[in-house]
Amino acid sequence: MKESITLIEDTRKELFDELQNLSDEKLNQSLHPNRWTIMQVVDHLYLMEKAVTASMIKTLEHGETSMIDDKPVNLTVDRSRKVQAPSYVEPTDEKKTLDEMREKLKNSRKDLLHFLTTTSEDELKSKGNPHPVFGMVRLDQWVPFIGYHEKRHIDQIRELKAELS
Repeated sequence: MKESITLIEDTRKELFDELQNLSDEKLNQSLHPNRWTIMQVVDHLYLMEKAVTASMIKTLEHGETSMIDDKPVNLTVDRSRKVQAPSYVEPTDEKKTLDEMREKLKNSRKDLLHFLTTTSEDELKSKGNPHPVFGMVRLDQWVPFIGYHEKRHIDQIRELKAELS
């Protein structure tokens, strides 16, 4: 689990590094009619982490124990395959500030880390949640998934930043 936590923490730092030096106006600037702004991507990452954490907590409390094979969650970074985000993690069109989103991301990460530090690795390996691409994924694999998912969207942010110039 330590490696997974390092992955998500390093990736979050990488995300914040990509966002620095961009004004709230640039972060909220729409470049394409049917594509998210940089800030909407960031909001999506927050909504995803919050939803995954809540789902993990609920599954740990009420889910059934079962044997689940490892899934290749590292493939999440492959952007050649577009995946439609579930509606509950789609950002709104509401303009947000970077300070606001940093705070939200800090809080969602704090909640995730609290859950992980109060749960044994054996418990996390004993239960799983469905993923739209990978099928049933063990709870312990949802942690690196969060990191790989952020990496996927950091690449998207880089593309959007290049178009801002």
